[in-house]
Amino acid sequence: MHDGRAPIEPMTIAGRKIEVMRIAPIRPALPTLVFLHEGLGSIHLWRDFPANVAARTGCGAIVYSRYGNGFSEPLAVPRDPRYMHAEALDALPELLGRLEIQSPVLIGHSDGASIALIHAGAFPDRVRALVLEAPHVFVEDLSVASIAAAGVEFRDGNLRERMLRHHEDADRTFRGWNEIWLDPAFRSWSIESSLATIDAPVLCIQGSDDRYGTLAQLDAIDAGTRGPVDRVVIAGCGHAPHRERASFVENTVVQWLETNALRRVFS
Repeated sequence: MHDGRAPIEPMTIAGRKIEVMRIAPIRPALPTLVFLHEGLGSIHLWRDFPANVAARTGCGAIVYSRYGNGFSEPLAVPRDPRYMHAEALDALPELLGRLEIQSPVLIGHSDGASIALIHAGAFPDRVRALVLEAPHVFVEDLSVASIAAAGVEFRDGNLRERMLRHHEDADRTFRGWNEIWLDPAFRSWSIESSLATIDAPVLCIQGSDDRYGTLAQLDAIDAGTRGPVDRVVIAGCGHAPHRERASFVENTVVQWLETNALRRVFS
């Protein structure tokens, strides 16, 4: 079995120090799973989901906290509307190259799912499959309203206290995410143009009660990509299915990967 407490090591990627956790494969011939967290996420906020999926599939896994999140280097300046493009087109390729990872499976949540799509759209021959949890391909009014509400929760509620346990600088991490999504310049953000070149199989998972996005996001992915798209909508679930419905999501992802991304390695 994989150790969910795999050591975390520092790396410098795109000129920034980040924290990276590597889970060794049980079956080295299989592709590596690369986990891309949400806007306020980090290595630790994935909990044991990466280790469990890696253990059950036999794949190795990479989990990292992006610049500005977790205990990676805190943000030095505010984010701009292309911050996810910078991650997908510059930082992620450098990380994969340094770790000699070819044809990974990208497993992304929220912002991480968007980064996975941008990367796969730019490098379609380098991605074996995509697992997208609560992805965003354009900005919805619902998202903006909920992100504004999160600002109130951070100021007046316990969100800041919860974030302090998981981030080097919770204030800068929160502002970096909250302020760019609420910036009027971000309202026209869209990655729909990235979808047309993606032919890898895609699994989309979303909660029916996700307050940050509607099923229109999944519709756009289904219509815009060239490869097969499977959708799983979980009734009564919010924005983080891998935490809210952990066993179901883990089983779904493992079974889908075995059919769509792993079986053909030995065929």
